[in-house]
Amino acid sequence: MAEAALLDQALREAHLPALIAALAQVTGDPDWLRPEWTPTYVPLSRDDIGISEAEKAKIREKAKAAIEALLGGGEAKASTPEPALLRRLMDFVAGAPIPEGYADFLADELAISGKSSKDPQFEQPRLKEAARRLNVLVIGAGMSGLLTGIRLSQAGVPFQIVDKNPDVGGTWFENTYPGCRVDNANHMYSYSFEPNHLWPQHFSTQPVLLSYFRGIAEKYELRKHIRFETLVESLTWDEGRAVWRAVLKGPEGRTETVEAKAVVSAVGQLNRPRYPDIEGLDTFEGPAFHSAEWRHDVDLTGKRVAVIGTGASAYQFVPEIAPKVAQLKVFQRTPPWGLPVPHYHEDVGEGMKWLLEHVPFYDKWYRFYLFWTTTEGFLPMVKSDPSWNGGPGAVGPENAMLREMAAQAIAAQVADRPDLAEKVIPQYPVGGKRAVLDNGVWLAALKRPNVELITDRIEKVTPHGVVTAEGTEHPADVLIYGTGFQASNFLSFMKVTGRGGLELHEAWGGDARAYLGVTTPGFPNFFMIYGPNTNIVVNGSIIFFSECAVRYIVGCLRLLAETGARAIEVRKDVHDAFNARVDEANQGWAWGSPHVSSWYKNKFGRVSQNWPFGLIDYWRATLAPNPEDYTLERQPEAVA
Repeated sequence: MAEAALLDQALREAHLPALIAALAQVTGDPDWLRPEWTPTYVPLSRDDIGISEAEKAKIREKAKAAIEALLGGGEAKASTPEPALLRRLMDFVAGAPIPEGYADFLADELAISGKSSKDPQFEQPRLKEAARRLNVLVIGAGMSGLLTGIRLSQAGVPFQIVDKNPDVGGTWFENTYPGCRVDNANHMYSYSFEPNHLWPQHFSTQPVLLSYFRGIAEKYELRKHIRFETLVESLTWDEGRAVWRAVLKGPEGRTETVEAKAVVSAVGQLNRPRYPDIEGLDTFEGPAFHSAEWRHDVDLTGKRVAVIGTGASAYQFVPEIAPKVAQLKVFQRTPPWGLPVPHYHEDVGEGMKWLLEHVPFYDKWYRFYLFWTTTEGFLPMVKSDPSWNGGPGAVGPENAMLREMAAQAIAAQVADRPDLAEKVIPQYPVGGKRAVLDNGVWLAALKRPNVELITDRIEKVTPHGVVTAEGTEHPADVLIYGTGFQASNFLSFMKVTGRGGLELHEAWGGDARAYLGVTTPGFPNFFMIYGPNTNIVVNGSIIFFSECAVRYIVGCLRLLAETGARAIEVRKDVHDAFNARVDEANQGWAWGSPHVSSWYKNKFGRVSQNWPFGLIDYWRATLAPNPEDYTLERQPEAVA
């Protein structure tokens, strides 16, 4: 395609507010930020900038001239805007003034200058020398483990990574079910320092995501640090020597013990499949498997298939398998909220890819648009209002508005099936459980003549099918569980023994807690990523949280290096006060509603998964460890 034609296509596909901000920055021309070009966004809609087609044409004409001038060698202004202009640009792309206090947070996330607070700061020679004397064991080679390896490399800290799988990628290696894809826009679901301008779709599939993380491992030469097909059986803190002893089991079953100054658990929350508590699960005589352990050797063509569960995974694989099976029965306990995202399966246009690659800062402003409108900008819509008396279907007026919009979108798709409508519109508040992205394929699958949605309670599984409470047996050749993960069962596969012989799971008593989701009293030099209360529901990408947590962990290692201490341990009073604030705050959101049960809550009914504050609060809290929050154990005095 000729360059001129590609530019025209790019301008048609562009997110115009992001393009305007990029060109205002690169040209230094404030005329770009016209009031009549300021976007207005409608919740759950895509790229509606609220201006006429005539004005859009003017924007494209002006943008075309500016881009052609840049490509022709025109002069670009300074890359880092003055603070006042930067604030104007952020307000413009956001479509409204950003609240005071957010500017430094968002400027850091933009990283316009190419630098970020998340970059390790071990420049001083003394720190570099101290860093080389540390050594860290990282558990997991998924998104967070690879990120940890990158940052430790940059800090000059020796490390090794162990992973139970034969390759990197974590959840994107393990979950290979049909239709598996990310439900967070890929131009935000990627490392902030490693954008990909060539994402083939806005929400990429599992093979594409796995390829991205494999590429990251290659670029940063991480494979030489990774031991694959290796399990951590136990971790034990040696108080006398201030090291962790890890018992590892390798691919051939051999065990060995290695030592590390610090341990970082990067195993995540969603890595152990959860099977339902139903009588007779083991009696089924046909193939039966969990979606996270998909049996690709089982041909579903022409089979009678029963699917138990309608969570995020089932929402993706049911539409994929429905056309090929003879009969599909989907057993649903509660329906998911589907938020309308029509472009969920759409390709990213070649013009959009071209803009991301060739127009300076467009990629950053487009990511900023996604970051704000789908994170902090969305959060008020799931906030509880204590004065709300509109019923249990919502937790406040904004939540009720969001509910109405989502319910109407669902109802429109099943207007011809009133029997189905009453089954697929949830009765709980939006945000109470994990929402999914709806582009119509889920309900289209449920409307197929060979598909039946069953909401009767399951009584038991038999050798030949599923029996519901009223006594009906539903015959099946294959049984698939789409029942999620043991999310609140943190680190259940590993024995961790800390100071004084205290075992981590005994300390938790089934109710996992950590300071900032990162560290727990009694377990010095032991850190977690995606630990308790660091899940996000509607506001953003988990990669953001991982980047913040890794910055904080590297900061703790820096504190060890700076002070010469041999161990760092969070104070119990600091840990307990933090968790009290978390518990109180979680009650103020849709997911904390007493009318809702979900995997966000543990067996005690406590929300053990979710972060109940804004992203800015986690960003600020993890900028650097406060030494006063910790007990630093000094090196013992040498004996003369």
